Amino acid sequence: MSDLPDELPTDPAKLRVFAAALLDRCARLERLLKLAKDAQFGRSSEKLDADQLQLVLEDIDQAVAALEAAEDRANPKTREKRAAERRANRGKLPEHLPRILETLMPTATCCPSCQGDLVEIGSDESQRLDVVPVQYRVIVTRRPKLACSACHGVVLQHAAPERLIKGGLPTERLVAHVIDAKYHWHLPLYRQAQMLATHGIAIDRSTLAFWVGYAAQELKPLWHRLRELLLASAKLCVDETPAPVLDPGRGRTKTGYFWALSRDDRPWAGPDPPGVVYAYAPGRGAVHGLRLLEGYCGIIHCDGYEAYKMTRETRADALAFCWSHLRRQFVKIEREAAPAPAPVAREALERIAKLYAIEKALRGRSDAERRAGRQAHARPLAAALKQWFEAKLDHLAQKSDTAKALRYALRHWDGLTLYLDDGRIEMDTNAVERAMRPIKLNAKNSLFAGCDEGADSCAVLVSLIETALCRARHRAVYAARRTMPSRVVFPRFLADRRLVGSA
Repeated sequence: MSDLPDELPTDPAKLRVFAAALLDRCARLERLLKLAKDAQFGRSSEKLDADQLQLVLEDIDQAVAALEAAEDRANPKTREKRAAERRANRGKLPEHLPRILETLMPTATCCPSCQGDLVEIGSDESQRLDVVPVQYRVIVTRRPKLACSACHGVVLQHAAPERLIKGGLPTERLVAHVIDAKYHWHLPLYRQAQMLATHGIAIDRSTLAFWVGYAAQELKPLWHRLRELLLASAKLCVDETPAPVLDPGRGRTKTGYFWALSRDDRPWAGPDPPGVVYAYAPGRGAVHGLRLLEGYCGIIHCDGYEAYKMTRETRADALAFCWSHLRRQFVKIEREAAPAPAPVAREALERIAKLYAIEKALRGRSDAERRAGRQAHARPLAAALKQWFEAKLDHLAQKSDTAKALRYALRHWDGLTLYLDDGRIEMDTNAVERAMRPIKLNAKNSLFAGCDEGADSCAVLVSLIETALCRARHRAVYAARRTMPSRVVFPRFLADRRLVGSA
């Protein structure tokens, strides 16, 4: 109870009022705390996903803030105490933000006693974070025509500047803003059109869609170049996720798939920056995966999907399989068996956890150090785990879910343990699964893609945005800008036509 006043009221009536208010506050805080605990740590069937949990926590934080605001108005001492705590704990604002200096001088600048001039002996400074709301403006480009009064027919004029959309209304900066809002902040175009209308700007959703599609086509050479760079990597993570796409012929949605290639060498301090390339395909067949990986000859890190295994028939790839996918099978078995025990699944999870603990200790070290640490500590555990799998499989019903999980592990064992011999390989494909998050968020907000071609444009633009964000966070020169939105980095692809031409 750090918010208790220094002196409690001595009058019994005031003390009862104070106690009642304190009990009321405690009851409300306890209720909010219970809501937060239930949302995050409740039974599995009642848990919220990460996004829903954030919404619950936001509402709880807002309720606590409203409670403190009411108390601050009623108790000046409490208000001053909390103000001091906020000043001490609010952190430092980034240096790259522009500073607007406001100097507040006293009303009187003469000495009230002798009327002499006052001199400054010091000052108090405070910083607050401000925002300038989005402001739309019109760029008027005027190109005067210059003629010679002495020479006939001599007229000079500056050439018209190149535009992303010839004869179009938007600047490249505005197109980048629309793309960033749609694919980074997941704001559908019809909502952006409504926001423009509040400024008195009547631009139809279809016009915004034209801008986005046109930009995607202009940026596609960069997408191809990015894919080339990733395919030159020694190791890539691959994954796919379904996405609903409108099927006009049937008047309903069909299931398309976004495939992703991801490179993230930061766990072993690799020299190459992270990057991700998305591609849309109307199906999940092996032909689509093979097309995306065409020309690749490195290590493919993936789950146990059969399409990836077919790559070994066309080239000498090594497949590294994902421990996280194996672990999820045992988690599901234990959850479905509750409240009854699932001893085999429980022990399997405990043994896999020991392997992950070793990985945590080795994260960020060089590939040679990681390989040496794995050989010394993880390989004996993995060998013992395989023997344990084989022994348990002989005593289980062959059609049980546990037996299926054990057979999955033994069938993919060479790929699961490939990471022990190569410090560049991770235990799981969580990096590419995290890269799928923007695709899922965009689908959640837009519900479905309008057509296959629209999904293709989405793949191109999200590839560039997410890679720009990854590299901005990766490079030290961007360390001070990590809180800045992607539109600070992304518009370079649109504004600088040379980048497109050189790709």
